[in-house]
Amino acid sequence: MKLILKYYHLITGAAVFIFYLRTLAPSVIQIDSGELAAVQATLGIAHPTGYPLFTLLGYLFSLLPLPFSTIYQLNMLASIWCAAAVGIFSYTIKMVLDNIERFVQPNQKKSTEKKHKKKSAKGLHQEQKINLQFSESTKLIASVFGGLLLAFSKTFWFQSTSVEVYSLHIFLLSLIIYFLFKAFIKSFGDDKLFNWLMFAIFLALGFTNHMTTLLILPGVAYLFFLRYGFNQNSFKKIGLMPLIFFPLLILVYSYLPIRASQQPTINWGNPVDLERIIRHISGKQYQVWLFTSMDAAKKQLGYFFETMPGEFTFGLITAVTGLVYSFRKTKKIFLFMFITFLFTVLYSINYDIVDIDSYFLLAYVMLAFFSSFAVIFFFEYAAKNKISPVLINTILIVIIVLQIGFNIKKVNQSDNYVFEDYTKSLLNSVPQNSVVFSYQWDYFLSASYYFQFVENYRKDITVVDKELLRRSWYYNQLDTHDPELLKNMNSDVNNFLKALRPFERSENFNTNLLESLYRKIMTGLVVNNSGKRNFYIASELVQNEMQRGEFVLPPGYDLAPDLFLFKVVRSNEYYPAVEPDFKIRFEESDNYYCNTIRNFICSMLVRRAYYEMTFGFKEKAKKYINKILSDFPGYQLPEVALQILK
Repeated sequence: MKLILKYYHLITGAAVFIFYLRTLAPSVIQIDSGELAAVQATLGIAHPTGYPLFTLLGYLFSLLPLPFSTIYQLNMLASIWCAAAVGIFSYTIKMVLDNIERFVQPNQKKSTEKKHKKKSAKGLHQEQKINLQFSESTKLIASVFGGLLLAFSKTFWFQSTSVEVYSLHIFLLSLIIYFLFKAFIKSFGDDKLFNWLMFAIFLALGFTNHMTTLLILPGVAYLFFLRYGFNQNSFKKIGLMPLIFFPLLILVYSYLPIRASQQPTINWGNPVDLERIIRHISGKQYQVWLFTSMDAAKKQLGYFFETMPGEFTFGLITAVTGLVYSFRKTKKIFLFMFITFLFTVLYSINYDIVDIDSYFLLAYVMLAFFSSFAVIFFFEYAAKNKISPVLINTILIVIIVLQIGFNIKKVNQSDNYVFEDYTKSLLNSVPQNSVVFSYQWDYFLSASYYFQFVENYRKDITVVDKELLRRSWYYNQLDTHDPELLKNMNSDVNNFLKALRPFERSENFNTNLLESLYRKIMTGLVVNNSGKRNFYIASELVQNEMQRGEFVLPPGYDLAPDLFLFKVVRSNEYYPAVEPDFKIRFEESDNYYCNTIRNFICSMLVRRAYYEMTFGFKEKAKKYINKILSDFPGYQLPEVALQILK
């Protein structure tokens, strides 16, 4: 029992990790999973802001001789980071509760002592000191409850299921918060700067992984100046921390130019000089979505409050209770948590992206922190009203169990093979040395990075990202992978890059010229490659850019639907396609990304059926319609398509 009490945080983290393994993805999933796994496994350069620490640690972990596939091993690393963060977070809560008097205002102490004396004078000795001193078991339960509530909140839990930078981000944030509180507490008895310097180390490491580490800084400033005051001595202490912070930051980020100069397989941004390094680290490519408008901020704020109950279910009640209780009992802790929560939300809602949930993670950490104070309140209330502690423990267990029950279906990725199956099936549908032109990043392109460059699956195919053709660095990466792709296009590429340079430097640029040259590049890819290799265009380009006239095939070229993609052809002759014998293992529970893949596939199968009918091959057309009926029964077929079966 003593060992359990001593190592409660390790036991909590280990138990959470075992549970996380139950929901771990066996393969790549949507959005950046494939790219990030490929970057780690091949020691490449990830999309902005580069994530050098994430890349290096992932690469080292991928070298361990574990009996798993590379993607599963890297997904498991995400679970390790998240579970470790839970253990550290629980330990931090306990440390704060052990030193709670450090966080109580002097007037609060006097008021508390006065009230306690009055109650003692009335003979209420049995109530004990419940305002500032908590029993060891109460603190332990509060710490574990706060950790578990965070561990099984939807967005936090989801970070543990697959490769993503936010799992390491959470781990580093937990260490930053731990050393922040430890430095604050220890400075009362021993004013050495060791803990502040450790805080500076992990703060620097945090910034080498994700720039939203800055969201902790307002709360940090509050605690620091609260402890030392706003004076010259305080700024001297602050002045020592950059001596560790900046050298470490520069050291880790030096990975980007060093590795980029070696032309790795994935070399996003090609940050080989100061201009490109700053552009990459600052995430300039994504700044167009930051602080866009008040309407966008209102939309994201509404989304935050709309989804927050789904994060914690009944645990949200404990968060609100703990917020009120901490405000009454220990305003220093309350203000730190509230400042951090508020700044995180106010900053994040100004980022107008679809997958915004992970940017609210620090706010969810603060809500879990508040919840631990609710546990203190519950036990105080039980002591006052002679309620059995067993009942309180039972309620806390029920809250955690219900939260797990509500969220497990939302986060469970243990059967998610959709993106692997779709990517491999699409790649297998085209002949040797083909070119695939697409911008299905969330569904296919990102996953193709992993399968082609880590598992060497159909590496002969060149996959071109239509959107990345707008970036200067991408031409270098394409040329590294496939020197023949842009052959005979040097003049067009150079003209485009010249027009692109002022745009990337935020200087005055010619919008019309840039767009016309970009369109010429797209058309040139077709002309330069379709005569000597098969060239395929994904359905989203046909449905969007081609319909709007933003991408036009050269004269004499046409499209033929060919299973997953459109094949570029030069005559009206019939072109056979591979048989529709692929199998996509869709999960029982649908989501936006799986439904989109389903629509991509079914719409192309319908088009192929129409194509077969045009040439009089009704029996072949039936195969494609029957494939939809057997594998995608929920898809609404057009009435015309159903007529093919008659």
